[in-house]
Amino acid sequence: MTTLLLTKFLFLKWFTVVVLHLFKPNNFKNQIKAQIMDLTGSSYEGNFDVYGRMDTKGIYQFPDSIGTKYIGEFKDGMFHGDGTLHFPGGSKFVGTWKNGKCIKGEYLFKDNLVYSPEDWGYCESHDRRYYTEICNGLKPAGLSQLTNEIPSKTIPKGCYDCGDGFYNPEIRVVMDYDNKFLRNADDDEHSWIVKHCRREWDENTGFKDNLREL
Repeated sequence: MTTLLLTKFLFLKWFTVVVLHLFKPNNFKNQIKAQIMDLTGSSYEGNFDVYGRMDTKGIYQFPDSIGTKYIGEFKDGMFHGDGTLHFPGGSKFVGTWKNGKCIKGEYLFKDNLVYSPEDWGYCESHDRRYYTEICNGLKPAGLSQLTNEIPSKTIPKGCYDCGDGFYNPEIRVVMDYDNKFLRNADDDEHSWIVKHCRREWDENTGFKDNLREL
């Protein structure tokens, strides 16, 4: 009887040691990290808490198909605190997060022009200057800028420059400036691009009363 009890005691002690070893925070942390990266296609470089969750400061790289990168603060595996989302085209969103949700922030274009969702007066009829012209002044007559970028990109035949690539209205496809597929345009985007974006060909727009000098 004593031998049996001793055997049970030793087995339970051995079993407890094995379980604690397998599921203690540090080991569990490594397992979670591997699973998360495999499932999402993302990567993370930075600090972890004892449970393997992203914590304090780090860099979270979204999958290559998205290309966005977050650099900032984390808590409990979520964006929490100050951080910046860097987008493939060079623009960024600087914001403050709380438990994974953005509570405030601002979007900056590649040239650091800050977007305002209200009273957005950029490149409108009363002031048609590009941001580089606002910063550096207007060029002399005959050298006027066609876009904010210097020099302007050459648009392929029959296409539009929609800001992050060239749009072909015949097949409704946007290709980036390196000729890689970006997306198919839906009806709303197609209408917006055709109405607002620079096209490859010249076109007489006719008289527009709202553009006359007062």
